[in-house]
Amino acid sequence: MTDPVILTELRGDGERRTALVRLNRPKQLNALNDEVMDALGEALRRFDADPAVGAIVITGSEKAFAAGADIGMLSQHDFISAYTTDLVTRNWETIRSVRKPVIAAVAGFALGGGCELAMMCDIIVAADNARFGQPEIKLGVIPGAGGTQRLPRAVGKAKAMDMVLTGRMMDAAEAERSGLVSRVLPADKLLDEVLAMGELICTLGTASVLAAKECVNRAYESPLAEGMMVERRMFHALFGTPDQKEGMDAFLAKRPAKFVR
Repeated sequence: MTDPVILTELRGDGERRTALVRLNRPKQLNALNDEVMDALGEALRRFDADPAVGAIVITGSEKAFAAGADIGMLSQHDFISAYTTDLVTRNWETIRSVRKPVIAAVAGFALGGGCELAMMCDIIVAADNARFGQPEIKLGVIPGAGGTQRLPRAVGKAKAMDMVLTGRMMDAAEAERSGLVSRVLPADKLLDEVLAMGELICTLGTASVLAAKECVNRAYESPLAEGMMVERRMFHALFGTPDQKEGMDAFLAKRPAKFVR
């Protein structure tokens, strides 16, 4: 019997909990293949639909978040099979439809598809031993899961060109300076701190969390005027929710807010 390619559990003891998804191919440094991405997509859809889940954390091992797409799998394709089977698009894009916050807790290598998977998440928190890179150029191809698109948006054109054209790796400190990750933590504290972040999100109002994520994502996909209009309309709409009344009443009364879940 083979081990499952991902492991899932719920963490926390509040009314809503954080879903933890751990990539589980340690011998392959969590290389991503169809089996992994199908299982990951199914888990993400399940947790996104579960009202008892307020946030989702994706992580790997201490050695590797994910060392890339499984080259053995990719090497079997030619143009026709890659195109007709919609390689990557078919089962890598599920994460984009998840409405709840998804946090990547990255230790060790996040290369190629692993770096791209991390960039699909809403927040990347890195261990001090994390290494990010897009080495596809060394295999005679280019990044195919967003590396040429999300990386420039995160770190700028110059640094993205540097990484994509040479395949060099970026350490955690450079990743934080460049804006790729939100913070860097000691490796032995990474998961606890990220789960605490998830637990905090779980205590907040559901509608405002979903709206905040939607609006920030819109900033990458729309002109400023359009993004501002979406933000303003969402801001107005939240004034019709019980969470807005509770949050402001609690602030004025100097008491903790108890948001509707």
